[in-house]
Amino acid sequence: MLRISKKIKKFDKKVFVDGDKSISIRWALISSQAIGVSRAYNLLKSEDVLHALKCLKKLGVKIKNTKEYCEIIGKGINGFDYKKNLTLNAGNSGTLGRLILSLLIRSPFKIKIVGDKSLSKRDFSRVLDPLKKIGVNFYPQNRSTLPISIKGSEFIRPINYEEKRGSAQCKSCIMLASLNTPGEMIIKAKKSRDHTEKIFKNLNIPMKINRSKNFDLIKIQSPKFINNFDTKIPGDISSSAFFIVLTLLSKNSKILLKNININPTRLGVIKILNKMGAKIKFLNTRNNNGEMCADIFVQSQNKLKGINCPTNLNSSAIDEFLIIFLAAAKAKGVSYFKNISELNQKESPRLEIGSKILKMMGVKVESDKNSIKIFGNPRLELTKNYEVKNYRKDHRILMMSVIAALTFGGKWKIYDIDSYKSSFPSFLDIIKKLGFKFKLAR
Repeated sequence: MLRISKKIKKFDKKVFVDGDKSISIRWALISSQAIGVSRAYNLLKSEDVLHALKCLKKLGVKIKNTKEYCEIIGKGINGFDYKKNLTLNAGNSGTLGRLILSLLIRSPFKIKIVGDKSLSKRDFSRVLDPLKKIGVNFYPQNRSTLPISIKGSEFIRPINYEEKRGSAQCKSCIMLASLNTPGEMIIKAKKSRDHTEKIFKNLNIPMKINRSKNFDLIKIQSPKFINNFDTKIPGDISSSAFFIVLTLLSKNSKILLKNININPTRLGVIKILNKMGAKIKFLNTRNNNGEMCADIFVQSQNKLKGINCPTNLNSSAIDEFLIIFLAAAKAKGVSYFKNISELNQKESPRLEIGSKILKMMGVKVESDKNSIKIFGNPRLELTKNYEVKNYRKDHRILMMSVIAALTFGGKWKIYDIDSYKSSFPSFLDIIKKLGFKFKLAR
């Protein structure tokens, strides 16, 4: 349990954020299909990524993980070497749980995929259904949640797949399946983060993308092989968002976040906060293997304003809405976020739990399963006792609660404190670096 009873004092710091989780998991999975030695520097060492590496080791992939880099020795597409009765544990990671299936579409044996209690409640039908059309077998056949077993087929075929939710996980699952599928896979995908596309392009995998306003039409031919590749993974914008909002809501504070991924498909949080009155600056912008990176400079902002959030920003801010809600709680006026039911398909029903936390703080909220109105109060100061527990160990609920305690005041008890380790192992270390002392209790 974490106890916080004081607000954070002013700070002016330069910090480095852990490597991007989305890129880290994708690099590990794709490099396992390459031929030869691939290295990633600044690979995120979170529980989600470590689960990915453990799964690959069980599939016969040789991995060397040092302080400086992670090394994966790939044996090519469908080059896994494993025995019968294999079980792979995805932990709490929806990205890993869904994407690993796409690499097993030719498995000659049943492989069981399991996860923790939270992941086992999440809907997997969104990837199971298109994979079944490709020719993959799942057991039990009608099950849509983990645990589930997959058995590949020799009769894999390409499909025309339409992804309507704006889910990068669903899109990427079919893209990875195309590596081992003869012919042309066609994917019409609602706009979402495009890390997989950038990696494919960097590896010269045969791919054409026709872009429209709301959808991308992606056509992929199975490559004969994938070359090994090295990469330096930038800092995670989703993790950075917590410190961006911490700085905005603190008094007389500044922060410089070094070498952060600013992929345009991930910048919804920046665009939303700037529309609310923040002045977030990108410095030293540069290209890193197709991914745009920059140093992000933020300083305190006392005059945030409410926002009627454009829905076209939803998919590019889907992982950051909880911390955006905190900014809205301090803003002048009403903020309205709609068509965000996808939040309830994450590690926890985030829209529901996030609303409860705001109400506990005394913030006026109107919400349903698809939207939330937050009536901001620029003078909001907390003085009561607050407890955050029973949130399915969702790392972003945990970090939202910590930022709320540090910026709004009050006496907080936050349980399941280790939850942040699934995505952001240095979270509390950075808070210490900013000068705040906290108490951990059993």
